[in-house]
Amino acid sequence: MTGTRGQQPPYETYGAEQPKPAAQPYHPPQAYPTPQGGAGTQGGQKQGQQGASVTTAASGTAAAAAAVRLPRTGARTTPRTRKARLRVSKADPWSVMKVSFLLSIALGICTVIAAAVLWMVMDAMGVFSTVGGTISQATGSNESNGFDLQSFLSLPRVLVFTSVIAVIDVVLATALATLGAFIYNLSAGFVGGVELTLAEDE
Repeated sequence: MTGTRGQQPPYETYGAEQPKPAAQPYHPPQAYPTPQGGAGTQGGQKQGQQGASVTTAASGTAAAAAAVRLPRTGARTTPRTRKARLRVSKADPWSVMKVSFLLSIALGICTVIAAAVLWMVMDAMGVFSTVGGTISQATGSNESNGFDLQSFLSLPRVLVFTSVIAVIDVVLATALATLGAFIYNLSAGFVGGVELTLAEDE
């Protein structure tokens, strides 16, 4: 039987090799029209080579700059200081009493030692004998020799008097410091306390 569709194209065989188009050189898109002839292709290749060389030179310069860092002329040489604002909102009366007691004892001992050293220096310079002789002559009479300053200002008596003053100072300083801590806590509850600015060098 003869078909009415006419002549049919031959069926393609699966797996048969199809002819491949010839490989063409790749030309990148250009913003401006390429001049006629081979000059455009050669110019494009030269421009591509120049761009590649410029990119390579720029990368090499960046690598060299990263490897060798030049010092900045305006570098900051002074150290920076960090500051913090703190507020003393409460003072412990017990700790204030202990610290003030120890400090007042140390101050009392220093007072006794300073008085003893001062007395020995003045006695070595002859101050007591000179002033005592003048006072005895002024207050003396035919029946009595007058007031004896050297016996009154003897070293044991001076040390005892200074020790009594040091003990009174210890008691008063401790009591006043503790009372001051209570008063500070009361005032800090109204005004917020004393603000301090602390600085830390880096």
